[in-house]
Amino acid sequence: MIHCSTIEERVHMVSLMLAQPAHGVVSQLSRTYQVSRQSLYRWRDTGVRALEEALRQQMMTKKQPGSLQTLVLTLLIETHASYRGIQTCLKNLHGMDVSLGTITSIVKEAGQRAQTWLSQQRSETPRPLALDEQYSSQRGKAYLNVIDVDSGQVWATVPPVAVDGESWTLLLWELQDQGINHSCTVSDGGRAIEDALSQIQREESHQRDVWHLFHVAAQVQGRLDRAVRTEHDRLLALQRQAEREARGQKARGRPAKTTLAQQKALLFDLNRVADGVRYLCQQLHCLLEVVVPWFDQSVALLNSHQRQGEIEALLDLLDELVPSATTAMQGQIQMLSKQLRVALPRMLLFARRLDAIQEQACQQLGAEAVALLAWAWMRRAILGPTTKELLQGVAPAWRATAQILLDTWAHTVRASSAVENWHSIVRPHLAVHRTLSAGMLALLAVWRNHQIAPRGLHEGLSPLQRTGTTSSDLNWLAVLGYSCLAA
Repeated sequence: MIHCSTIEERVHMVSLMLAQPAHGVVSQLSRTYQVSRQSLYRWRDTGVRALEEALRQQMMTKKQPGSLQTLVLTLLIETHASYRGIQTCLKNLHGMDVSLGTITSIVKEAGQRAQTWLSQQRSETPRPLALDEQYSSQRGKAYLNVIDVDSGQVWATVPPVAVDGESWTLLLWELQDQGINHSCTVSDGGRAIEDALSQIQREESHQRDVWHLFHVAAQVQGRLDRAVRTEHDRLLALQRQAEREARGQKARGRPAKTTLAQQKALLFDLNRVADGVRYLCQQLHCLLEVVVPWFDQSVALLNSHQRQGEIEALLDLLDELVPSATTAMQGQIQMLSKQLRVALPRMLLFARRLDAIQEQACQQLGAEAVALLAWAWMRRAILGPTTKELLQGVAPAWRATAQILLDTWAHTVRASSAVENWHSIVRPHLAVHRTLSAGMLALLAVWRNHQIAPRGLHEGLSPLQRTGTTSSDLNWLAVLGYSCLAA
């Protein structure tokens, strides 16, 4: 029901009710203004909500957040937010009505600044680079990424292009023109990357990533173990059938294709193959470690030639297991053996680089001393974990040579884990935006290169500081010319 009272009268009535009225005030107002008590209580509740909304808006207006650009970019990068998510956060947290067009223009301008910054990166010394593709939703196209192995610094990242040698060649030429040279490269063995490296005549310094090979070996081992479990379940079923027949009961299900004795023989062979592959894969892990001790008074560590001989013998043993496996498993073991043989020359590139330094250390300190240093290095998680801490337990006469040896082992390039870490950063943004522009990738690269490690071996250092290209601890937003939020 619409009452004929004026706005002023209603404000007066609500004010009296909100000012902790004495007993009977509501009844008196109802009689005086001819208003029901329910209407009075409803007006009072409306007045309370209006006051709260007005005060809330006033507080949001008085709150002085950082610049709009800083808020937008922080939400975009740190929280993996979409443009609409950024719009909602600004509205709910800061009371700011920002259009999607404004947010898009802010991100576009920041992306252009980030691309300029990324193109100005320089390296005074050759760097070990990890190369890899991250496939996009576009068929046959992928994001190409070049990451520093030692520091994790992003040197280059480009939006989806065709995955071929020409695309990689152009990217590597651009890096060379920019002043970024590589001492070595590492990848998962993609054909396009190898074609590009051969084009620029740097194929001889390309290391094959060992962890991808370990992953293939683990997949084959898992399939063998599943095959063993399947055949073991069939053996149990045959035993149950045999027990029923022994009791004079009728067999259940379809007739078995093999006898109990044949199934036991098949399971025995499969178990032998699975255990053999498991043992050989474990030995492969050991032979591809940074250091491989050798229990000989004259030889402290295996060199690359000895490692290659051991791995070739290992592969011969792997081939001998093929006839004992089932038809399906034979193809898996042959595939693993073929991949390891093809990758063997580049797989041991890191070991060939260690040969001269390890031999020199053996001449200066002796084989037993180098073996002791290798023992300590393999247990650095307990004794170290940094080279400086390991050296504190080394005899003073050994320290100069030991430091060179330990530093060389610490910077040995065997895997492309650095670029896989970068993929894990890009992946959430891909899930939100579906595709990433060059500007967005550059923003992520600038943020990553200035990100301070909160813990671990590199605590308190950013990838830029670990590379040694700069000692600045500036925030990534400040580098791009934006004001930072107050801490």
